[in-house]
Amino acid sequence: MWIDSHCHLNHTNIKGAGAPSDLVSRAKDAGVDGMLTICCRIAEEMDELLSITQDNDNVWCTVGTHPHDASKDGEKALSKADIVKIANSYPKIVGIGESGLDYYYNYSTPEDQAASFRKHIQACIETRLPLVVHARDADEDIIRIIREEGEGTNLKGVMHCFSSGPKLAEDALEFGFYISFSGIVTFKKSTELQDIAKTVPLDRILVETDAPFLAPEPFRGKTNEPAYVQHTGRFVAALKEVSEEVIATHTKQNFFTLFDKAAA
Repeated sequence: MWIDSHCHLNHTNIKGAGAPSDLVSRAKDAGVDGMLTICCRIAEEMDELLSITQDNDNVWCTVGTHPHDASKDGEKALSKADIVKIANSYPKIVGIGESGLDYYYNYSTPEDQAASFRKHIQACIETRLPLVVHARDADEDIIRIIREEGEGTNLKGVMHCFSSGPKLAEDALEFGFYISFSGIVTFKKSTELQDIAKTVPLDRILVETDAPFLAPEPFRGKTNEPAYVQHTGRFVAALKEVSEEVIATHTKQNFFTLFDKAAA
């Protein structure tokens, strides 16, 4: 029934919960039909991610540099052409990212983050693959760069683990992007985010775990894993006053519409 549109099956913090194959098996038992495992450091983890996708059915991956890692020499050395070549070389690479801006931690300089973000957007346009966007405390710059690089092009994408304000949600939807909700939306204090979830059209909504982070209620504080995406989906269904089946069906269809290489 469900697709986990964003997880990290190779992350150090998830390995205590089992091997990727164990996580995939538990997810399938919980009604999760597939998942997208996300690249954060191309130079360091691309081979591992490709191995995970090759060993597991209905598991796809992306290629990209997280804004936290945008100042690393190995990531800065990779050009748009390098990203395009990698993306086009493997059928299970179905998206580009996660990339974006994170001004909360600033582990990389804002200049390096912006340069990396633009590089990834340009690679998306060339490959026609969707962009997976990470945005934190950078709403105005995120949408500005998306517009500057993507206006009038074929750019498509998703605002992953959405936790920004209503203005960015409106702007992203207007641009044609999807909005993905993680376990954050289930937290009691996330009232503004819950209000935003109510307004996102059914044909533009995705759900994710961002595992191993941000486990939804009732697992908050535990290691997150793809099997838990159903809990976020059910919560969103209740917010939107529709059935669990409606949200499961739409989020699955939306995933394959956006990540159409996965459906090929």
